[in-house]
Amino acid sequence: MSVKVSSYVWDGCAAHGVKGTKLLVMLRLADFSNDEGICYPGIEKIAREIGAGRSTVTTAIGELESDGWLTRKERRRGQRNDSNIYTLNVPKLKAAALSVESHRSVSDTSESDHSKSDMSGSERSESDRSENMKKGSSHPPESGGDPSVNSKQDPSGKKPTCQPATQTDPEVLITDQAKDVLKHLNLVTGSRYQTSKSSLENIRARLHDGFTPEQLILTVDYLTAKWGNDLAMSDYLRPSTLFGPSKFPGYQQSSNAWAKKGRPAYVNGKWQTSTNHRVTPATGAIPPGFSNGLPNTGGDHDGIVN
Repeated sequence: MSVKVSSYVWDGCAAHGVKGTKLLVMLRLADFSNDEGICYPGIEKIAREIGAGRSTVTTAIGELESDGWLTRKERRRGQRNDSNIYTLNVPKLKAAALSVESHRSVSDTSESDHSKSDMSGSERSESDRSENMKKGSSHPPESGGDPSVNSKQDPSGKKPTCQPATQTDPEVLITDQAKDVLKHLNLVTGSRYQTSKSSLENIRARLHDGFTPEQLILTVDYLTAKWGNDLAMSDYLRPSTLFGPSKFPGYQQSSNAWAKKGRPAYVNGKWQTSTNHRVTPATGAIPPGFSNGLPNTGGDHDGIVN
């Protein structure tokens, strides 16, 4: 879920004529999307969660696309149809949200100025009297008292203490990073793994081992490119397999070599070097020409063709 995109939808869409079912659909898509506005929920899931019919949701998505709020692209996994990939128009959403915020700021300023101008005469008189009293207090008292009693300095001589800055709990940070890695796995594989203890424990363990979130995400992209089109091996694109303690270091080393080769596609059991078969990261799209050939899974290290 992208908090940024969700806030843009909340702040901007309703104020620009997106209401009813269309607004509910936009909110659900924002809940599923990453910060770039990319998501892939099924029509049935959206319809079930907002309490609408499939045809109603389909019609709403078509109208949102016509109005420029999103685009959609059909997706296939091998010979099977898969859910569409939706890309929310983040620049348009941001501009809509900012325009609402700007209008709100101008209105608040105008109301503040109006309140000041409506100050009653008695209030102004009271303010003037207070100001005159402040000016008169600068004269020493006629009774001969100690003028130092008017000093604004704290007689105790104590200095105010500064509160230390709040620090993020390392465990909370690792959990948030693990959630980002799991979200990326769901995005590129079309899976629906929840942020449960069983899904996150191996990811958190590898982060504790010193691997970075970027290394885990690269490994996901690498194994998705290798196994994603294979009906047998695609079942192993799951957290317990990808991030297991015995296999992950080998997978990660192979993913580095794969990235250095330019992220080639895996076709007919071989890595391709042609630029026509590059795998675009973070989309989960399967390049044309993929077959169902089984990969070689005999060792911990998956080789890249030199």
